[in-house]
Amino acid sequence: MSQPPLLDHATQTMANGSKSFATAAKLFDPATRRSVLMLYTWCRHCDDVIDDQTHGFASEAAAQEEATQRLARLRKLTLAAFEGAEMQDPAFAAFQEVALTHGITPRMALDHLDGFAMDVAQARYVTFEDTLRYCYHVAGVVGLMMARVMGVRDERVLDRACDLGLAFQLTNIARDIIDDAAIDRCYLPAEWLRDAGLTPENYAARENRAALARVAERLIDAAEPYYISSQAGLHDLPPRCAWAIATARSVYREIGIKVKAAGGSAWDRRQHTSKGEKIAMLMAAPGQVIRAKTTRVAPRPAALWQRPV
Repeated sequence: MSQPPLLDHATQTMANGSKSFATAAKLFDPATRRSVLMLYTWCRHCDDVIDDQTHGFASEAAAQEEATQRLARLRKLTLAAFEGAEMQDPAFAAFQEVALTHGITPRMALDHLDGFAMDVAQARYVTFEDTLRYCYHVAGVVGLMMARVMGVRDERVLDRACDLGLAFQLTNIARDIIDDAAIDRCYLPAEWLRDAGLTPENYAARENRAALARVAERLIDAAEPYYISSQAGLHDLPPRCAWAIATARSVYREIGIKVKAAGGSAWDRRQHTSKGEKIAMLMAAPGQVIRAKTTRVAPRPAALWQRPV
């Protein structure tokens, strides 16, 4: 059984890494909240390991080789956690606890690591479907794992959890376009850049912010059907879980709305929701849950991107 310091570590990791989700996480019942925090700790750790790709004046090739080695180590430790090995690293001890308790599958975990592999390989995204595939690996599959923590086993409900993850990541991409460009990462579809008269070489230039804002607006609009679809998933979640997820959904969606409203100045400062706005969304979320639980669930739109099964 994990000791209290492991939960303390997970709680601090959430507080430092995601203020948007930290508010919602407080709404879970204690057991679910613990598991959610444990899973988040592993996801955050893997992300941090891959993001730290350069040291000193190492060459680009050397940095990429080092990142490849780090990724291999993450995969090795993740598989060892599934096999029941003793985990010394708190992030993997946390993951082992949640994965073995809630039946998270090795495929889900490895699918998530494949998203980091796309970053290591400096993948480029030509079509919106390419971008959605990346979103699945780094966020959609996290939605699947989180849903399993909340007791979901129905594949149709898992689809809605994946949709929410996709919507979250599309919002993140729009918010972080310039920050990502600074580390040579672009998740925007090249086709969309071309439609706006931009190229992968010039899209982040300040003089192109108005055109870039149109691409970001298109991305936010593309996220909306996934936010809408995810609402139906609240129907099958336990009440406190549904409250937490409805709150997180509102918080992230509002960030996208702010990016869209800000236009070309969206990246002058990081778009976020205030403490007061988060509290208002927390208070409004029960109404969303009631509507979801008392409304007949419509079939998931066939036009939406379908996760691999």
